[in-house]
Amino acid sequence: MALTPNWRFILATLLVLWMWASQSTARTLPDASMVEKHENWMAQFGRSYKDDAEKAMRFKIFKDNVEYIESFNEAGAKPYKLAINKFADLTNEEFKASRNGYKMGSQPKSSKASTFRYANVSAVPASMDWRTKGAVTAVKDQGQCGCCWAFSAVATTEGINQLTTGKLISLSEQELVDCDTSEDQGCNGGLMDDAFEFIIGNKGLTTESNYPYQGVDATCNTKKESSRVAKITGYEDVPANSESALLKAVANQPVSVAIDAGESDFQFYSSGVFTGECGTELDHGVTAVGYGKTSDGTKYWLVKNSWGSSWGENGYIRMQRDIDAAEGLCGIAMQASYPTA
Repeated sequence: MALTPNWRFILATLLVLWMWASQSTARTLPDASMVEKHENWMAQFGRSYKDDAEKAMRFKIFKDNVEYIESFNEAGAKPYKLAINKFADLTNEEFKASRNGYKMGSQPKSSKASTFRYANVSAVPASMDWRTKGAVTAVKDQGQCGCCWAFSAVATTEGINQLTTGKLISLSEQELVDCDTSEDQGCNGGLMDDAFEFIIGNKGLTTESNYPYQGVDATCNTKKESSRVAKITGYEDVPANSESALLKAVANQPVSVAIDAGESDFQFYSSGVFTGECGTELDHGVTAVGYGKTSDGTKYWLVKNSWGSSWGENGYIRMQRDIDAAEGLCGIAMQASYPTA
């Protein structure tokens, strides 16, 4: 039986409505799934927002970041993975502003840093991990204070103190944030070498437990500061743009290094050997605590970060070592230094 014009019109209308509904469902379901992901993420990391407008803005950033992370991992083109971590509702610019804080050195180094005691080292172990030697404290979290420089300087001071005395003592980053103010700028950034200068002049640092970390700029507590438990007598700079020189240093003690950690792949790094996109605009101070090689022959640096243990490989990142560029991946070999006992 032939359809009348009215029936044909009704069927066409129903078909159009069905297509609209299908398209709307296709658009809504992924968003609903993303909303659920955001809610679960908020619960996991204890995140809350002041009002619905802020939540909507953060959700949009979260959604963009999650889509990037999932797309990156699905492509499988790199030897490392990304993850939805506690930074997932931050734009990359916000992340850099709150978590980095290394001020790229431009002034000539002092005479204290003119020598390199490991220059004549001719052989180093095939791998090194100062954690297994008892010279590395637990991963710490700088929070939303740009004092990575203090965490890096403290980590290497903790290392040389353990190598000298046999005692691993967690030292105070807050003491540097509050009291080292002639050159460094607390949560607004600083340099590890300037921190070493302060520690030398201050005749040491006190413990983390005595002067606990607050994550904000505060007034120097001279009473707490006077109880010093670890000291250094000097520091030296690793010859710039030489991964082989850096290797000699890291084979002998933990070393402060500066890197360009400003890209999204660094923000969301989860596991594997990082080979990501990065430049040499040094903006983050970290600590090289070892090196090694994977089963497929990829060489890497073992780097302790200060973004808490939920980031990366329990707070650490393995960064590709011995690349073609002299400055190393992300500029890791450009401005390395270490304290001396």
